[in-house]
Amino acid sequence: MLAQRVVTALVLLPLLLALVWFAPTDLLYAVLALVGVLMAWEWTGLMGWTAQGRRRGYALVVGILLGLAWIVPGREQLLPWLLGVAVLWWLFALSLFPRFPASVGRQHTSGLPMALLGILLTVSTLLSLAALHGLPQGIYKLLYFLFIIFIADTGAYFAGRAFGKHKLAPNISPGKTVEGALGGLAATAVWALTAGVWVFQAEGGQVWLLLALTLVVAVASIVGDLTESMFKRVAGIKDSGNILPGHGGILDRVDSILAGAPVMVLGLYLTGL
Repeated sequence: MLAQRVVTALVLLPLLLALVWFAPTDLLYAVLALVGVLMAWEWTGLMGWTAQGRRRGYALVVGILLGLAWIVPGREQLLPWLLGVAVLWWLFALSLFPRFPASVGRQHTSGLPMALLGILLTVSTLLSLAALHGLPQGIYKLLYFLFIIFIADTGAYFAGRAFGKHKLAPNISPGKTVEGALGGLAATAVWALTAGVWVFQAEGGQVWLLLALTLVVAVASIVGDLTESMFKRVAGIKDSGNILPGHGGILDRVDSILAGAPVMVLGLYLTGL
């Protein structure tokens, strides 16, 4: 399993970095939209859908909406509102954790609201990634965001193994600890005060804004991870899919990005960084 994870990561990471570094934003979004269709397919698994035609139909609808979202007039003006709705959902998701499993059951995750939620999260996330890439110095800003996610996850893993004693959300993900989460946040703070200051050319009060935004994004990444784990527990599955050897499904790899990307871009709008 570990060997598979390493090999998969060694293949995918260079492809991701090459796409971010060399592709124009239109092409980047097109590739992301294809990934979004696969994410939509996996989302139907979280919903408990088994009929292949129904699952394909949902994935097709999501693909069409991703295309329309890119060409809709006034996309740049509409995006902050879409991100605001997505961020409100993630705040609501946070409120579900303490009462789980009573707070979320199969009746909540198999119908139209869950289907619409999948569309909202997929479209808002992929538009956010493309919006980051399209900013001035957007390549660096997108990479900065992606490494917030990677560093928060890695820092949490090592801090949790070394110091973890208090469970963060035992009913959802028993392996996660408060100490691990704090370790991940500490690692992202260092990232903000080093690479972040350089990427955003932050000075004075902007440094503290950037630090605060980075920490909020890191917290959001934890919320995204726990939310997908919560939905998987309701669905009774271990992984969202098996497309990535050793890693599971695409949603298993991007759950933190689903929450972090809208928060990051909306934060940039609000802070002016």
